[in-house]
Formats: sequence, structure tokens, C-alpha cells
Amino acid sequence: MRKKFVAGNWKMNLNASEAQSLAAELKAQFEVCENADTIDVAVCPPFVYLSSVAAALEGSTVELGAQDVYFEGNGAYTGEISVEMLKDVGCRYAIVGHSERRHVIGETNELINRKLHSALAGGLEPILCIGELLEEREKGQTEAVIERHLRKGLKGVGKEQMLNVTIAYEPVWAIGTGKTATPAQAQEAHEFTRKILADIFDEEVAQATRIQYGGSVKPSNAAELMSQPDVDGALVGGASLKTDDFMGIIKGGIPPQGDCSSCCRNCGK
Repeated sequence: MRKKFVAGNWKMNLNASEAQSLAAELKAQFEVCENADTIDVAVCPPFVYLSSVAAALEGSTVELGAQDVYFEGNGAYTGEISVEMLKDVGCRYAIVGHSERRHVIGETNELINRKLHSALAGGLEPILCIGELLEEREKGQTEAVIERHLRKGLKGVGKEQMLNVTIAYEPVWAIGTGKTATPAQAQEAHEFTRKILADIFDEEVAQATRIQYGGSVKPSNAAELMSQPDVDGALVGGASLKTDDFMGIIKGGIPPQGDCSSCCRNCGK
């Protein structure tokens, strides 16, 4: 059974004091959360707050991630952040290919692939974001977009390397809009994603790879979304900026205990 993974993407939000306070509150609440060891959790603050958030999380099982990474090592690359720098401040994860990087900054699949390879080579675990625009969904192109993002984003990645890659399906039309894919829509996209992973690699890799859902996830819909058989967690934006909301989402991904402890929550409990 794949262990659920919930990550908070703080984007370009908060100041230094707010970031430290949020991290400290999350640490305190997660430490007393029942069955916290059954779920992986990470936060991805802005670059300038990584060190202070790492200090606030010290001793916690909440991991640190970056919102992006450059594909070259240290050198004359003004404004960029290398894998070595991220590792140095305690990062375990790095998001690559987020829709805002694709559609606002203009990053290509080829550039995203280089970043993913750099992260893997340097010992970071990339979270590769994929997902369609509203007009692409309306034209019936969702599966074509997912396949293109996967095949180009994972080009040259080996089966062993995929053990350290998380996929995050984020329908762009649902990010920060309040609109959320229904559990059935999310499951359909995740199931197709797993099918393409099986074709690129094999069924074993496809079944082992965690696929997060992202797009207006909140405490009220988290458990139902993550109860789907192919939804393995969430990449959370705005709701990760409030401790209670983020903890509500995390708890939605913790499997029920007792007689149901080994199930994949298809019952919706």
C-alpha cells in the first residue's frame, strides 16, 4: 500500500515571522496527531525562508521542500538556486513543473525535465506537476496533456530513480479558483497517469509511484479525494497557509485504524 503524502506549497506568501510561526504551529500539532507515522508531510516555503523554517521544524518528521530548483550546479546563474544549496539548508523535496512555472514563467517540458534530472542526481526527491488548462479539458485534451507532461518530463529517468519521484496531478482550472475536480474526475486522471507510467516503465513502477492531487484541496474534501484508489495524497496551496486547514487535510489522508488499517479507504471513511 502506498503511503499517503501531503505537501504544502506556500508559493510567494508570508514574511519571515509568519513562516516561522506557521512551521512551529504545524510541528506542534503534527507531533500530537494520532497515527502521524502513517502519512508523509512536507512544506515548501519561499527560498528566502527555507533556513528559518528548517530551524522551526527541527526534531519534527515534517520534511522541507523547495518550490523550484535549477538544473545546473553552483556557478554564474544569477537568481537561481542549485540542488547543493537546497540540500545544504535541509531540503528533501523539490517541486518541478508547477503550472505557474509552466504558464506564468513559461517553462517548457524540456527545461522541467532537466530540472528533474538535476534534482535526482543531487539527491533531492522531485515532485513533478502535471495537468491541463480549462480550455484543454473542455476540448477533451486532458489525457493528451497528462501523457505529454509525463513522457517529456520523465524522459531519460530510470526505473530505480522513479522510486524517488512523486507525481502531482493538478488540473490548472482548479488551482486557487475554489473549483475542485470531483473525486471521480481526480480518480480518472490518476488512473490514466498510472497507466502511462506503466507504459513508460512497467506495472511495478506504476503501482509504486505516489500520485498527489492538487487544486483547491481543503479539509472538507480531502478525505474523499484521498479515498480514491489512485489518489495518494495532496499538493496543497492556499489551505497550507493556515495550520488548522492544513492539519485537517493531513488528517484526511491518515488511514482508518483498527480493522480497516490496511485498506486504501475506498469506503470513504
